[in-house]
Amino acid sequence: MSAELSRTRPIRCEPASGRLAVLDQRRLPHETVFLELRTPAEVIAAVQTLAVRGAPLIGVTGAWGMWLAAREAASGPSGRRALEEAAAGIGAARPTAVNLRTAVERVLRATLAAERREERVRLAAAEAEAIESEEIEACRRIGRHGLPLIERLSAARGGAPVNVLTHCNAGRLACVEYGTATAPLYAAHEAGLAIHVWVDETRPLNQGARLTAWELAQAGIAHTLIADNAAGHLMQHGRVDLVIVGTDRTTAAGDAANKIGTYLKALAAADNGVPFYVALPASSFDWSLADGLAGIPIEERDPEEVRWVEGWDGRGPARVRICPAETRAANFAFDVTPARLITGLITDRGLCRPDPADIRRLFPEAAGGAAFPSC
Repeated sequence: MSAELSRTRPIRCEPASGRLAVLDQRRLPHETVFLELRTPAEVIAAVQTLAVRGAPLIGVTGAWGMWLAAREAASGPSGRRALEEAAAGIGAARPTAVNLRTAVERVLRATLAAERREERVRLAAAEAEAIESEEIEACRRIGRHGLPLIERLSAARGGAPVNVLTHCNAGRLACVEYGTATAPLYAAHEAGLAIHVWVDETRPLNQGARLTAWELAQAGIAHTLIADNAAGHLMQHGRVDLVIVGTDRTTAAGDAANKIGTYLKALAAADNGVPFYVALPASSFDWSLADGLAGIPIEERDPEEVRWVEGWDGRGPARVRICPAETRAANFAFDVTPARLITGLITDRGLCRPDPADIRRLFPEAAGGAAFPSC
């Protein structure tokens, strides 16, 4: 694997050599370590432990996990059963992000079109490669469609830096390339616009502090790390021009699930008249759902992630408990922001309002589903 590729991509599969490697995001920003994944079980573990994270990326990783499953499986009916079992296991590794399930099911369908093991392996690799390429292109397009939002704000500010707030990490680390929420930021930076990013720390696992800040620093984009609860204060004092976040699953009616704390940012933005946008590729829509609060499963993770914090003590990684030993914790990984609090969606097909009719305008092929209420 080349140094350049290692620097720019959090996943790399080389079907010819049989290698699948992922950047271990638990070790960032202090160490850059790649993990080789050899079996579907190792893919599941990488996704569940957040070595791999971010809805588009775990979808791509799940797709390549099905390629590993095809390599392991025998031909004929027994191989079919093994592939179906692998798909069930990988697809359930994290319940909230819809990309994982849909990518795995897509590779499974393509793979089962053949009976011979060698042909199944070839089909799995081809489908996984297609999914990866599509996600990269979708994120590039999100950047292109989101750029005018920042251009207008920059013009209104007379070229002064546009202050953008984001929550969690929805950058290239989460999406193979470009990112979703960060794609317009990278596009604006490349266009020569002055921008400054407020980076929420994103407790309990600090994906903003560890990952988004690392990405922005590498790109040379001005940014400031803040405690999660500082965002409302900044909005009250006119220091945030725009909020852009990602999403792990968005309904056909525009409700969006994202990292826990996103809903609170949306409430603060609505109260202070700050535009609040959700950036997503088509793969992050769940066309089967209209009501996010009732229908999107919210993952609950190990409470120990809340009770302990990890960092760097100057000599190496360090882990410390931040609460009394007897204190219990709860760890909800996501929340749902209702469409009424979202200004708009930045998709790979353009901008739209978070309502069924305007979403349908961009994605007419989904219009026949039961997910769309009458409007």
